[in-house]
Amino acid sequence: MLRLGLLTGVAILLAWSAIAPYDRLTWWLEVAPVLIAAPVLIAAARRFPLTPLACALIALHAAVLIVGGHWTYARVPAGFWLQDLLGFERNPYDRIGHLMQGFVPAIVAREILVRTSPLRHSRWLGFLVLCVCLAVSAIYEIVEWAAALVAGGAAIEFLGTQGDPWDTQWDMFLAGVGAGAALLFLARIHDRQISRVA
Repeated sequence: MLRLGLLTGVAILLAWSAIAPYDRLTWWLEVAPVLIAAPVLIAAARRFPLTPLACALIALHAAVLIVGGHWTYARVPAGFWLQDLLGFERNPYDRIGHLMQGFVPAIVAREILVRTSPLRHSRWLGFLVLCVCLAVSAIYEIVEWAAALVAGGAAIEFLGTQGDPWDTQWDMFLAGVGAGAALLFLARIHDRQISRVA
């Protein structure tokens, strides 16, 4: 029931975001991970059902991507509110997105490794999960670079650098911080849920 509710919520948000987005190309590029992951997760649900924690985090990450796609990351209203509240020089919504890019994959990668490999009680588990998340982040940065090469100036909104020459490094650093935070704060809850699902 939880999975169906989360899927329905993401589908409604996706439909909303498709209505008059700020930039249609950026919308497609930002929501593409959701459009790819959703069918894969649905197809694998019977053979490999994820924990409620992983499902909820995936839905939350999808929401972040979808909202960023609708307005572009540099123009999300909640980001402007945070920018004013905290005195930032730029809209931080992109930073939140990259923090999530580590936080959520950490739980998903951890779940896959715990359930399918001999790493469940290994001291290497956390390190390898962190490595997976940093690899995912690096691949995403390469995708952004490739999009910029193919689309040229049309990819400016997708890149969302807001003039920061260190944007790529910040993105990967925040993904690492997000992954570390997920491992630190959610591992015990996650282990309890895995023992009920596996």
